[in-house]
Amino acid sequence: MSTRTEGRPEEDTPGTARRVCLAAVTAALSLGLMGACGGGERSDAKEAGSEAPATPRASSTGASSTGASSSAPSSSAPSSAAPVLAATPRPDLTGIGASGGKALTQGELDRAILADGDVPGFRSGPMDAPPPRGENADRSECLPLTAVLNGKPEPLGKAVAYRQLVGPDNDRPAVSEFLTTHGVQDASTLLNRLRAAVTACADGFTASGGDGPSTYTGVKRLSTVKAGDDALAYQLTGDFEGDPVPLVFHLVRVGGTVATFYTANFENGATPLMPAALLAAQATKLT
Repeated sequence: MSTRTEGRPEEDTPGTARRVCLAAVTAALSLGLMGACGGGERSDAKEAGSEAPATPRASSTGASSTGASSSAPSSSAPSSAAPVLAATPRPDLTGIGASGGKALTQGELDRAILADGDVPGFRSGPMDAPPPRGENADRSECLPLTAVLNGKPEPLGKAVAYRQLVGPDNDRPAVSEFLTTHGVQDASTLLNRLRAAVTACADGFTASGGDGPSTYTGVKRLSTVKAGDDALAYQLTGDFEGDPVPLVFHLVRVGGTVATFYTANFENGATPLMPAALLAAQATKLT
């Protein structure tokens, strides 16, 4: 975690509380994933708050209480997590043919990535591509984790599309996505390297570059959503001045294409929930 800050949390009006950005999570900031840094916990929120770093450009509010779908294939959240968000993909979604191993073009990725209405209640918006410079883990076995933080999972994709998604509850939950095409072998290698990194770096690691040195206190596997040909979910916990900041990543592979979804909690250290319907819908659009 880098330590750039604009102040401590502060609230505006009840029900629309906003939070001043506390920290930049390595290249997640570079991606725009933390661009809004809004969305403090609402005064009427009873569940654990989570804050995905940015919303579509049309929105000025942040996120809290990311929820997994109770209707999608399986929840990605631990059983102790907050109540889940009920959402299901639109039933008439059609796939673009990536399941056969087809290497999607940039145009095909742009058509396949989630759009308004693919999951009712969720809106989508653009997200800027990352700048060239990001952070690198100081241990080689942890480099796959910082590559994802940089928005550039390795092996690098031949094409990539970025998106931000916000839910129906005052722009909550908020999730950021990047969709990358690799070919089946490289896409499988990507997930396998991440699995190895999650195990090897379970006790945490440090990273340098970007906005400054960062400390990650732990990495752990999370249960996955049953979608696509392969899936992986994990939590990377950052440290900001002694406060834990959980970052949750869910990856779904369909053929040679990988969808990476990201959300975070800057409020209370609880594991943020990922709406499973988003992953299911994206897998369907790629199949």
